[in-house]
Amino acid sequence: MYDYGHGLTFDPVEGGDDEGDDEGEDEEENEQNFKLGVEQLLNEKKELIEGKKVGLITNPTGVDQDMNSIVDLLHNDEDVNLTALYGPEHGVRGSAQAGEYVEFYEDEQTGLPVYSLYGETRKPSPEMLEDVEVLLFDIQDVGTRFYTYIYTMALAMEASAENDIEFVVLDRPNPLSGEKVAGPVLDEDYKSFVGKYPIPLRHGMTVGELAKMFNKEFDIGADLTVVEMENWNREDYYEDTGLEFVMPSPNMPTTDTALVYPGAALIEGTNVSEGRGTTKPFELIGAPYINSKELADKMGSYDLPGVDFRAASFTPSFSKHSGELVHGVELHVTNKEEYNAVETGLTLVKTIHDLYPEDFAFREENSNGVSFFDYLIGNGWVREAIENGKSVDEMQEKWQDGLDEFMDLREDYLLYQ
Repeated sequence: MYDYGHGLTFDPVEGGDDEGDDEGEDEEENEQNFKLGVEQLLNEKKELIEGKKVGLITNPTGVDQDMNSIVDLLHNDEDVNLTALYGPEHGVRGSAQAGEYVEFYEDEQTGLPVYSLYGETRKPSPEMLEDVEVLLFDIQDVGTRFYTYIYTMALAMEASAENDIEFVVLDRPNPLSGEKVAGPVLDEDYKSFVGKYPIPLRHGMTVGELAKMFNKEFDIGADLTVVEMENWNREDYYEDTGLEFVMPSPNMPTTDTALVYPGAALIEGTNVSEGRGTTKPFELIGAPYINSKELADKMGSYDLPGVDFRAASFTPSFSKHSGELVHGVELHVTNKEEYNAVETGLTLVKTIHDLYPEDFAFREENSNGVSFFDYLIGNGWVREAIENGKSVDEMQEKWQDGLDEFMDLREDYLLYQ
């Protein structure tokens, strides 16, 4: 007899094991039949790039299902004329830390010119595109509004439209699944490179779906083609695809990191360490003034779904509080289906603010009175609500109408049902 909790029990019947085996076989078959956009391009849609000068926006996540770099695949393909590479934040080969300027250079492996899209120029200039007829985008996103790669894509789409260049997105899975949506929709008065369009913190869309939405809803008008994945299910998390996870950026080492990121990254807008400079960024949260046990006990008292908090101390090797022993908590997600990253992250910020009011601080405001926290959360009122003692439930209730409107809007752009 199996205990499923809540007093429910289940007596297995004859044939039950066979049904379980069938489910396992179905999952394995889905993994075997799953195809990334890059696989579909090279095997089924190659006419999109044959006989054309091709520019490629990518980073280390741009690999096929055998872990071969798309840069090398296209460069070595006799049918493809790859003429230029474009690197987002962290660069084509992923060698730059967050916010680090990446200059123009030649790729060591191919000798191709690499133009930075995270420096003085975030949007490809006409000079960067003069030897390009079709621009490909192949980068793994992490499903969160303030992860900058989707805005690199949007700006490149704008440049493509302005220069009569075709734009092709090679779709990849949303590692947080394509069903759950959470957090406030961006207030357009708080637009920045960590939030360009009015979408929620956890958007539940693939890059291909976002590209279609950006292109139509925000009047980009690019000649856009999305090469869809094959056999991706919206409810699938990244590990359900059978793919190996390649770090999209230096501080996004695992799918566990991606899972907590939509909420834990709000800590970046404060004087608390978000765990950069440790082996568990965004899972370790702390500051010198925090009492680990006090914070862990307080966070545990809320009974937030799908997550436990362990008292932890750590010493970041770089970023905030570098070389200094700090104290706080480690987030342990126990049930990703129940876990709400945004609610958890916001509760952490509010709790640290309330427990340590003399020491906690939001990042300094700019000349317009906007803190980096405001850019991350996508408005100015949440910070004020925290400072005025409002509950997280009240905040979530306030942003729910905007979230419902977004849910209705995104239905028109979902490629995978």
